[in-house]
Amino acid sequence: MTKIKVKKPIKISFVFLVLLIVLLIFGNKFYKEHLYKQTYEYKLLEINYSLEETKPLIKYLNQKEIEYILTKEYNSNIVKLVQDKYFIFNNLERYIKYTDKNNDKDIALIIKSVNVNRDLDFYENPTKTNLEDKHLMLVNKYYFLEENYIPENLNTVSLSYSYEGNSINEEVINAFMELSSDAKNSGYTIVINSSYRDYNSQKEVWESRKVLYGTRKADSFAARAGHSEHQTGFAIDVADFFDEEDTFGNTDSFIWMKENCYKHGFILRYPADKEDITGYSYEPWHYRYVGKEVANIIKK
Repeated sequence: MTKIKVKKPIKISFVFLVLLIVLLIFGNKFYKEHLYKQTYEYKLLEINYSLEETKPLIKYLNQKEIEYILTKEYNSNIVKLVQDKYFIFNNLERYIKYTDKNNDKDIALIIKSVNVNRDLDFYENPTKTNLEDKHLMLVNKYYFLEENYIPENLNTVSLSYSYEGNSINEEVINAFMELSSDAKNSGYTIVINSSYRDYNSQKEVWESRKVLYGTRKADSFAARAGHSEHQTGFAIDVADFFDEEDTFGNTDSFIWMKENCYKHGFILRYPADKEDITGYSYEPWHYRYVGKEVANIIKK
């Protein structure tokens, strides 16, 4: 019988292949027993997250954030939270707490609410607003202006665009003049009937409402002193010049304003059905100047 000779290169390849298979087998075993246990996937699985749930946690969180998650008990809501566009990790504990109290609300609304501080009580430990933000300064029931704050470039509004006694930031005046001209071209006459109010004037407004309606009701449609957008110099109340009933929300001018104000840098500040977020009842007459770029983003 003829003996088959195996060429040397084939022998070497065969030996190499065997060694490779052995290495893969033992390497895989070593990885599972030692290295894999050090991965975040394994650690998350150990605290009851499913394999599918570990993926977004690892994708959207950094090392420090995952380490923090590992100190917590399993919570499926965390997986949903981290995937939202507006998720802020520093707000995680507040998201969880607010979710527990409002499990009927979807995650997107939970995040939006917490991000604007709606998980806190109104006027609870308010923060002084950042004046460097200028026309984007945030003033509401959580952010305030000091008593002595007076807006820069405060000018009187011409009676061609306003009722008597109104003054506002010059940038707002110029923007409103453009808006007014645009409205007239469409057949509407929109004027400013209230604008800048200083701290003490706002204090009088709120306290008079409190006497008439009580604190809770007054807070629903009037800001406390220091918390009013009117003090910023960037907020206006408007009216239809020919509206004898003074019900701007029922006029065609309002429909035009709502659809076109963003083109001139204004937004409807307190929309209908958003009371739970804004903290104020619907005000179709109240507009805030934020500049054309931001107004366009908000409109979208």
